[in-house]
Amino acid sequence: MNVTNQIFELFQTRGHDAYFGEGVSQREHALQAAWLAQNSNARPALVVAALLHDIGHLIHGLPENIADHGVDGYHEAAGADWLSAHFGPEVTEPIRLHVDAKRYLCSTDPAYQAMLSPSSLQSLALQGGPLKPEEARAMEANPFFAGAVLLRRWDDAAKVPDLTVPDFEHYHNLIDSLVL
Repeated sequence: MNVTNQIFELFQTRGHDAYFGEGVSQREHALQAAWLAQNSNARPALVVAALLHDIGHLIHGLPENIADHGVDGYHEAAGADWLSAHFGPEVTEPIRLHVDAKRYLCSTDPAYQAMLSPSSLQSLALQGGPLKPEEARAMEANPFFAGAVLLRRWDDAAKVPDLTVPDFEHYHNLIDSLVL
């Protein structure tokens, strides 16, 4: 089975799980993030990164309420590592960095942290909280910094119940075009 079909299968079998205390499923969240990226005229690799940014949740198989048990599943690393066998860093590095982008935005923009959902605040605490100044500077120096911050913003906005967006088939050729 090719990787695009594997991805579709993951979202078909596990994507209907609740998205960590939000009013959408994993599948709805992924499709909304990709739609937001596409509507922002993001480059193709960033649209695919937006679609797949939380695939680590589907791969690691931990329950939806892991944060309630004080556990960080490191979904960003799990997803980026799994995807790196099939995609280049233009797709995988924004995924790997999207949690640090949340931590960065919390450390540099007080209004950002105030708009986070309760579930996102809970996970922020498990993920290390806002970055320290030296960590923020290092993040800014990363070549995938800008893409990770854009991805984070789409991630935060992709939690609208019952929003109609294109389905996975809409992204099939785009995903295929980026497979190594």
